[in-house]
Amino acid sequence: MKNELKYILETDDGDRVIKIHTYNPAISGTGTYATGVFALQEGKTDLGDIVFDDKMRQWEYTGMGNLTHKEAARIAEFIQNSKIDR
Repeated sequence: MKNELKYILETDDGDRVIKIHTYNPAISGTGTYATGVFALQEGKTDLGDIVFDDKMRQWEYTGMGNLTHKEAARIAEFIQNSKIDR
């Protein structure tokens, strides 16, 4: 298993190299940690996170306009089909 992947996002403006890595943030006040959280980065730019439900089916993108919904959906599908540690 891997804890970081690269995804080549093909756009009309050219290819974008997106790094994806897992992390498990603490859930405030619970002593537990969230799973299914994937941080996205392009170069040194933080693109936000893709956060999945506990069955890795439903997801949401937390970024602020760095990716379109369609682009985030392509990355989410890539994560679902990958061998990245969850």
